[in-house]
Amino acid sequence: MKTIGIIGGMGPLATVDLYRRIVLRTKAAKDQDHVHVLIDSNTNIPDRTKAIIANGEDPTVELIKSAKRLEQSGADFLIMPCNTAHYFIDIIKESVHIPFINMLEETVKYTYDKYGKDTVVGIMATDGTIKSKIYENYYSKLGIKTVVPEKTQEKIMKFIYDVIKSGKYDEGTDLLFECAEELRQKGAVTFLLGCTELSSAQYLYKFEGPFINPMEVLTEASITYAGGELN
Repeated sequence: MKTIGIIGGMGPLATVDLYRRIVLRTKAAKDQDHVHVLIDSNTNIPDRTKAIIANGEDPTVELIKSAKRLEQSGADFLIMPCNTAHYFIDIIKESVHIPFINMLEETVKYTYDKYGKDTVVGIMATDGTIKSKIYENYYSKLGIKTVVPEKTQEKIMKFIYDVIKSGKYDEGTDLLFECAEELRQKGAVTFLLGCTELSSAQYLYKFEGPFINPMEVLTEASITYAGGELN
């Protein structure tokens, strides 16, 4: 099987959750049936949203370091559990000689296959992902309509940064569901958890519904590409 290289640390919980999902979703009767995974949890990578919208420190220097470290360590392909960081994916890909599974592309294909072209996707994500329109651009290529929050965008950012990234998990999901309700009122019938902290929140709080979880999509794509079997 191929070796997976994970560019992690954005944040550490999302990195842990991705690896855990890869282990849980791999059909295995013994250790040797699992996929070989290399992880670089690089917490030195500067904030991606600040870089995109507020002239923050360029994260590509550290992202490229991680990609090269993983390639040199034996990774056959790369994945990255951070939606916003995919804004920089082309720059990272140019720095290595191994494939890179694009979580956003895989998620958009999954949405089309599961919900069809006529669904309306409500995007919950960081300011960087929303303002750069990276998900909207991918969805528009397949003719899928998207809506984004306005009144509650500040609340979803608070949930991402002040609840999940800060480890204050007992705060609950009220802010997330306030955002989902605004998106529903704007016509959304499916809801994209377009930040890996939101993916982690779904695993943590075990909420259900028509939510699209990019981390789960990436898990399945990675296991399959590596040559493993899905549970």
